[in-house]
Amino acid sequence: MKDRMVLGADLGWVSQLESRGIRWVDEEGRQIDPLQAVKDMGTNTVRLRVFVNPPKEAFWQKKNGTVCMLGFADAESVLEMAKRVKAMDLQLMIDFHYSDHFADPQYQDVPEAWQNEDGEGLKKKVYEHTKEVLHLLVENGAAPEWVQVGNEINPGILLPHGGLKENPGQLVEFLNMGYDAVKECCPDCKVITHIAGPYKPDWCEPFLDNFFEKGGKTDVLGFSHYPYWFKVEQSAEFLLGYLSRYEQKYHKPVMVCEVGGPENEEEGTYQLLMNTMEALERLPDEKGLGVVYWEPEVASGLLPDKYFMGASRLVNEHTLQFTKALSAYRDHEA
Repeated sequence: MKDRMVLGADLGWVSQLESRGIRWVDEEGRQIDPLQAVKDMGTNTVRLRVFVNPPKEAFWQKKNGTVCMLGFADAESVLEMAKRVKAMDLQLMIDFHYSDHFADPQYQDVPEAWQNEDGEGLKKKVYEHTKEVLHLLVENGAAPEWVQVGNEINPGILLPHGGLKENPGQLVEFLNMGYDAVKECCPDCKVITHIAGPYKPDWCEPFLDNFFEKGGKTDVLGFSHYPYWFKVEQSAEFLLGYLSRYEQKYHKPVMVCEVGGPENEEEGTYQLLMNTMEALERLPDEKGLGVVYWEPEVASGLLPDKYFMGASRLVNEHTLQFTKALSAYRDHEA
């Protein structure tokens, strides 16, 4: 399994943490590059997000007042991290949010610089932005193996212009422009369509039905898997049932593009990863392509919103150490 499946870590916060003087140490207390640390635990792929024009300070305040750290996720910063990924001989996954900040089921905001565009203008912007970022990576020897066209896009993208309810046809046109741009820059790269909550078919299938009925183009169906948030069991059997449902209905291989568990439950999170890999492995004909842990390199004490689903612990106020959770990649046997 290690040879064929993505065993990934989203490390979008690393460069911003490093800029604040944060470092990582191994079990003996020796300083280690976080990319080397995750590789030593069996990771073979790193996922990096990219925003359109993120705030320079790389923090964003949500409507409810919560402040989030974004990571350095402009194109140039992503390139620098992508070079490090490739220097480690790791695969690269690029995650386009098509926003100036995090895009997810609650937020799919149009970038500020695109605010005055109509539907046709936004299609052009999606295409140009995708192509510009990927061209930058390719020209600098950091071509990705995987690209997400959108992030957790259940409600659509660039709302309301690409909303599933408001403009279902235009939504698919936006996504296809991203797909086409990827294939022009990186013909061998696999494109992922990423949605959240696989255990809620009434939330996922309206998007996927519309996408395929209107000619949506993709190579992989990606899902976010957070049993803690959805209050569902984390067994392999439970997840397998839903992944099988989507694979059989839409005839596409599947990937868990995000997974995570509480940082203070490292044994449980380790088992969550084991179960996730087992579910993917049990899909027929190698249709389970892999799993990516979202931001394992951080601990809640370093984040303004106290996000607690990383896989690291604070040794002191400037030093982190990975928990055992991610080593499930290394320990799993096919």
